[in-house]
Amino acid sequence: MPDPLSPAAARTRTGLRWVLVVFYALAGWLHLRSAHSFEQIVPPWVPMPHEVVLATGVAELLGAAGLLIAPLRRAAGWGLAAYALCVWPANFYHAFAHVAIDGLMLGWGYHAPRLLFQPVLIWAALYAGEVTRWPFVRRKRMPNG
Repeated sequence: MPDPLSPAAARTRTGLRWVLVVFYALAGWLHLRSAHSFEQIVPPWVPMPHEVVLATGVAELLGAAGLLIAPLRRAAGWGLAAYALCVWPANFYHAFAHVAIDGLMLGWGYHAPRLLFQPVLIWAALYAGEVTRWPFVRRKRMPNG
């Protein structure tokens, strides 16, 4: 079934998809390459932080690849949206526990935009994964009666 988006919205979706592919592929590679740095922001209540960081790296790489494969795109969109929601607590922990990564303290100029942007990242995964068309196509209202 063809996507009912306008040509401009379809180009926007494709462009956003490529941005997310690059973003998540790079993030996944960094999680695998520098797991120790990411382990430092894992909240203490999360068991096996090293394994969790490695799993997040694999999830990011699989999500990026899935966005490129049309039959997997929706599943990748759902998966990356769920992933972004699940890692949000680590972002809060990093900000509010004043966790230094390898001795580097990041201030609210970093943390506030990161925390506020997470819902946008969740939407972007759903949009790029063709799960939603909002806000570019709205659902038609059913007539009363």
